[in-house]
Amino acid sequence: MINVNFQERILNSGDWATVLFIISFIIIAINRNVFNPRFVEFSRLAVSNKYTKIYKDSSNMLSGFTISLFLVQLISFSFFILLTLSHFNIFKKTDGIAYIQVFTFLGVFILSKYLIEKIIATTFNMEEFNEQFNLLKVSYRTYLGFVLLPVNLVLFYNDLNYTWFYIGLIFILLILNGLAYFFTLKTYQNYVARKMFYFILYLCTLEIAPYYFIYYWITKK
Repeated sequence: MINVNFQERILNSGDWATVLFIISFIIIAINRNVFNPRFVEFSRLAVSNKYTKIYKDSSNMLSGFTISLFLVQLISFSFFILLTLSHFNIFKKTDGIAYIQVFTFLGVFILSKYLIEKIIATTFNMEEFNEQFNLLKVSYRTYLGFVLLPVNLVLFYNDLNYTWFYIGLIFILLILNGLAYFFTLKTYQNYVARKMFYFILYLCTLEIAPYYFIYYWITKK
């Protein structure tokens, strides 16, 4: 009679992160090969606005290139949020459940915000502007997530316990996000000037209030 001994297979607590990093780089590699000209221009977004001029049509918002890299953006920013929270001892960076919570919250927040923006844009007859405006924001923020991905890789697999590093990185991301927003507004300055009232309403409702409430909730909790 054959005796079969079952041994428990112990999985490394960071295996889920490795899988996500691999998936992210596979998505990037596929886009680089399938959409090579577009990917080349996208990779130069920090030094050239040629990409935003070529692919400014609102139909690009739901293209495979935009959606797939938006997924990479979500993965990347979720990792950075988890790593930052881990540094301040709120979560463990190897906690897969915590990552799912962060990823889900971030995804729901962005998509809900996008849907509300569409409703407001439809109400004030600003659909075309809203789509192009969102496309520009998505392009710049996706680029930030794209650049942040290798940084997340280093931070996840190494223990860099320097608070100044995380705070500095947060400030750099905020500054870059502010610059991206500035360039986006500059592109549509003539349109914004014509509909200033509606744009101020849009700005206060969807670009300031949500982040303020998140900040308020985090500081209270």
